[in-house]
Amino acid sequence: STYDTIQDTKTVQGIFFFFSSRRRHTRCSGVSWARRCVQETGNELLFLDSPTCDIIKVPHLAHYLGNTQFPNIISPLLGDSKFRSVYGGEGFLPEETFLDARSFIINPAVFGPHQTIDKSQKYLRAGPRRNNFFRPSEVTAAIVTCGALCPGLNSVIRELVLALTYNYRIKKIYGIQYGFKGFYTYGWLELNPENTSGIQQRGGTILGTSTCGFDAEKIVNSLVEKNVNQVYVIGGNGSHKAIYDLFLLIKERKLPITIAGIPKSIDNDIPILDRSFGFQTAIQEAQRAIKSADVESNCLEYGIGLVKLIGRTSGHIALYASLASRDVNICLIPEFQYELYGPGGLCEFVYERLKLRRHCVIVVSEGVGISLKGSNLRKLGKDESGNPILPDVGLYLSKELVRYCKAKGIDASLKYIDPTDMIKTVPPNSSDSFICSMIAQNAIHGSFAGFTCFTTANVNNRGCFIPVDEFCLKRKSKKVELNDRGWQRLLATTGQPSFTNDETVLLNKVNPENLVD
Repeated sequence: STYDTIQDTKTVQGIFFFFSSRRRHTRCSGVSWARRCVQETGNELLFLDSPTCDIIKVPHLAHYLGNTQFPNIISPLLGDSKFRSVYGGEGFLPEETFLDARSFIINPAVFGPHQTIDKSQKYLRAGPRRNNFFRPSEVTAAIVTCGALCPGLNSVIRELVLALTYNYRIKKIYGIQYGFKGFYTYGWLELNPENTSGIQQRGGTILGTSTCGFDAEKIVNSLVEKNVNQVYVIGGNGSHKAIYDLFLLIKERKLPITIAGIPKSIDNDIPILDRSFGFQTAIQEAQRAIKSADVESNCLEYGIGLVKLIGRTSGHIALYASLASRDVNICLIPEFQYELYGPGGLCEFVYERLKLRRHCVIVVSEGVGISLKGSNLRKLGKDESGNPILPDVGLYLSKELVRYCKAKGIDASLKYIDPTDMIKTVPPNSSDSFICSMIAQNAIHGSFAGFTCFTTANVNNRGCFIPVDEFCLKRKSKKVELNDRGWQRLLATTGQPSFTNDETVLLNKVNPENLVD
């Protein structure tokens, strides 16, 4: 073959980029060096581990198992037709459908005077690989759900079972009961398409869940005993920190076990991700409570409708539910501090509005209590999983607002609605169901390729693999910033003030480099 040299150039396709550099590489018969790595050796790692590749590295079994040669097992999804001709979902993907090793997603994808492309992170694009690390007949998988309930848990379980069974021909799939402690406390359930049929239409999780009982040694010993080599953990920030601890122990013992995270956070506080599954369902369900509060407040003389929504430390649900509703007059989220009293305080604003409009609809996040200046609300310790126990800010505000208005001559009637547990237990809507299916499939593709200690999610509306330590150890939880466009839209919608008697404190927090959409 004749070799010639080329200089790669950047190719932009929407928000999806191919790898480029100014270094010179060789190619044979028109096939680039990166593609040759995958097609001829089956080893995507040759490209990803090269010094010229600036895609964020995802841990791989070959990194610590000492494999001198990639197993190069052809994916059971590979077929010779563009149409599915084999019953059961096997062998139907044409060659060009499999992911190219150079594919990555950038974050952020919005650029301006303070945001340039060189500051963007590049994440490995998720999807099926032509050459896998695992032989399907040798794989035993385990699925576990951890943390609080969230719409979509059963949808993820169902999709994992279907894709593992029909697409990758896995014969043994275990379901772990009641979170991490189920690995060593309860009997393991065998899952199949028959006993998981229809669960995607139900709320909650058929496996049960918990927020405690993590013991890395016991869990890994159980995995070895059951010959499990693929683990799928559905959970939030805390669960992903546990994934990292498990990975370190598995790596230390040089075990051929991949562990993939499927991010779950109903209040959408996981960084990097566009949104977590369950978030849009939560916004949709919150509309019912807000509508009820609006009806109640308009049917009463001097009526106040107060709704408390999910959000310990981030106010995404309250913010976007208020934006979607357009009936909300005041929205309070835990990212900012508010004053109850004084000419610029919350109580005075509600009093003046009742005089003028005779009704007021208020939406608050559950974590707002700690942000209220002038209140006597304090944290009530921590629960068994380490999360702070919060006082009921809804009850507190109900009493204070009514008392304040009465002292100024208005007998306000307040209706307090807390739909928290109702929102957590409903089945997902169609948008969240789609997200559940996609990220479950991508978790399987990544595990079969040999990647481990990663999570899969949408970034800029494209699936990608993110190293677990990238978002649960190196980054803080995602919060609403003062100059987020979403928050500015909310202020334009409600017309609410800052509820502070000294706005210079807020002005000092504005940073033009943090302007995000």
